[in-house]
Amino acid sequence: MSKLSIIIPLYNKEKDIKKTLTSVIDQSFKDFEIIIIDDGSTDSSEEVVKSVNDQRILLYSKKNEGVSKTRNFGVEKATTNFIVFLDADDYWHPFHLDNLNSLITKFPNQSWYAVAYEKKRNEKLTVPMNSPIMKLGESWQGEISNFFENSLIDCLAWTSAVCMTKDFFKSLNGFDIAITHGAGEDTDLWLRAALQAPLAFSNLVSARHNLDGSNRISNTPTLKRNYMNLEKYEKDALLDPYLKKYLDLNRYSFAIQHKLANDKISFKRYLKNIDSKNLNKKQHFLLKQNKTTLRLLINFQAFIEKNGFRLSSFK
Repeated sequence: MSKLSIIIPLYNKEKDIKKTLTSVIDQSFKDFEIIIIDDGSTDSSEEVVKSVNDQRILLYSKKNEGVSKTRNFGVEKATTNFIVFLDADDYWHPFHLDNLNSLITKFPNQSWYAVAYEKKRNEKLTVPMNSPIMKLGESWQGEISNFFENSLIDCLAWTSAVCMTKDFFKSLNGFDIAITHGAGEDTDLWLRAALQAPLAFSNLVSARHNLDGSNRISNTPTLKRNYMNLEKYEKDALLDPYLKKYLDLNRYSFAIQHKLANDKISFKRYLKNIDSKNLNKKQHFLLKQNKTTLRLLINFQAFIEKNGFRLSSFK
């Protein structure tokens, strides 16, 4: 039996899946199975996968049910106790699974693991994740006692850089299928995981988040998405100011999205529950802008980033 099960949800990614799958096959660590679940693709995604000759690939097809249910389905098919997630348009450096496996070996009693990642925003701009923990250097590995303190700019956990034991994943009831279209499915799972167990983390960047991939679910119109319920974590936030700030930064992001969608009721609901001390000056400024101004600022940000410079309201 393999040591790792790699779960790849697939939906209309014919332009990306070959490169992603190649990055898996090219791993220096070879002891894994690849479980690909086609979630009702209407393009040639399945044909691209079938063109790759590797006996470790297990391809399942089902009707379109969304990424959460698809990932959960993949975990059920896994034959190992170590579940590694990968989205169909992301990329692993050849040492990624070695990076994760070194964490598993060093911290065998932990329930979940993650490694540092980089964000590719376009062909000219790829930047490493931003977290205080990165100041310890790329060779650092350790257990994170406060997940939220280190996730206020970029979250320590990102789907294509995370590994969980199957038992732990199932104890959390997996991804919440009520959340849809990239409206917090991942964030919600990391929240529940962090409240249950420490995260074993490696500062070595070995995964790439391709934010310029095709057919991204995060591009789904706001009003067609079912957002995660941040309020259910408020009781825990009373005991942890970093968790409260983490929740408020997500509320800020959701508020901006709903203002842009002209959903004034939802915007005010998110705004109402934010502790103003948890936002910086940029974020306060943006919340006060009208929809037209926000659009202009977003377009300006995109222009700057296309020229190789990063702008963010989170720092």
